[in-house]
Amino acid sequence: MSLPPTSAKIAFEEFLKELPPDHMEMAYEFKAFTRGRKIKTPAHLLQVVMLYCGLDQALRTCAGSFSLLEERLTDTAIHKRLKSCGPWLKALLQAMLPSAGTALNACRLLVVDGSSLQGPGSGGTDYRVHLALDLVNLTLHEMHATGAEGAESLARYSWQAGDIAMTDRGYNQPRVILELGERQVRVIVRLVPTAMPLYLRQEGEGQFDPESERLNMAEYLMGQTGDTVTMPVWLRSGALSGQGWVHAARLPPEAAEAARRRCRQAAKRKGWTPSQDALYWAGWVMVFTTVPPDELDGPAVLAVYRCRWQVELVFKRLKSLLGLDELRTRQKSVLGEVWIRGKLLYALVIERLLHWQMGSDWNRMDRPREATPWRFLKIVRGQVDAWILDASRWREENWPLCFDVVKERPRRRKLQTLPAQVIRMMEIYENQGRAIFAA
Repeated sequence: MSLPPTSAKIAFEEFLKELPPDHMEMAYEFKAFTRGRKIKTPAHLLQVVMLYCGLDQALRTCAGSFSLLEERLTDTAIHKRLKSCGPWLKALLQAMLPSAGTALNACRLLVVDGSSLQGPGSGGTDYRVHLALDLVNLTLHEMHATGAEGAESLARYSWQAGDIAMTDRGYNQPRVILELGERQVRVIVRLVPTAMPLYLRQEGEGQFDPESERLNMAEYLMGQTGDTVTMPVWLRSGALSGQGWVHAARLPPEAAEAARRRCRQAAKRKGWTPSQDALYWAGWVMVFTTVPPDELDGPAVLAVYRCRWQVELVFKRLKSLLGLDELRTRQKSVLGEVWIRGKLLYALVIERLLHWQMGSDWNRMDRPREATPWRFLKIVRGQVDAWILDASRWREENWPLCFDVVKERPRRRKLQTLPAQVIRMMEIYENQGRAIFAA
């Protein structure tokens, strides 16, 4: 990990030190850099990428910034060079993740979630970002960028035996959960009873009975008197079946009524009416897990599920502080995924630098915490932005080149100027003032 720069002349080299040692060779391998002209090296190309993706400069502004650093370069040339950078950026992200290493025999607790991005004028989802967060270290573990067709799925990620994947109700995917179970990957997921074929199971029962009746969750919960319930269940999908447990906690009356109100409102927006069963179980927090109770009991599962909120905070920081929600390209634009991957690379460098400056243990979730990353991220971002902009190397003599590439293009509607009569009036007054001064 690098130290802060000692000389402003090599500011962007400090950014490069955060990347894999072979990042230049990767630029040739993935054909992002094939020839040197005005952009003479992969380092120059990556600086242009970060001006566009990290600092969110428009193409013409990027051209001006690069012209101040090196030589005249147009926005059209930058556009052509950026188009080929997607595979290179994807490879760099894969090489830099996970941010924090975990022993292969350790239990990794990973929170998975996705978020949609919309370009200008979009009426829906244009792209999706999928990420896995290491819940112990609170560091990025895995990231993917896809188009709108890239559905959220646990199958998207790389897992190892012993992992625990925790996620929200959008991942009620029985077949994927069962297939992960065969690989000894456990899950904790907010339950949607209609999406998960569950059957009551007796503890110690070793085989699923195909003739058994599917569990009616609302009917079962109505028969319970306590505020918390744990039930052993079978999960079934086609020919696959596996053991699991449902842990449910009754919400207080006011919270339950608010949840049912949100259920009605969501259903109304989608044009359907919620069933009485759906309204009933809306008053419960229900979590399905394949982690046995002798490892995590019901209260522990429900408590750790509340920590899933940390991944929402990661997306909030990515969007609010680092501009991930400021996508400027439309759906299926050539530069769309380039911009997203470049933005994620920019965020990852900031995270790595933050943990270098603050230490690797300051924000861990397995010990008392004294701060959140929010304000520190803003401070460290300023340092990384200074590396990318590299303003101390701007060439004074290149300002005319910068003006030439940034100025307005020829267009039918001219830039606004003062009326000719006003200009003549000002000239008259100026000439009169000179005559009076000369006298």
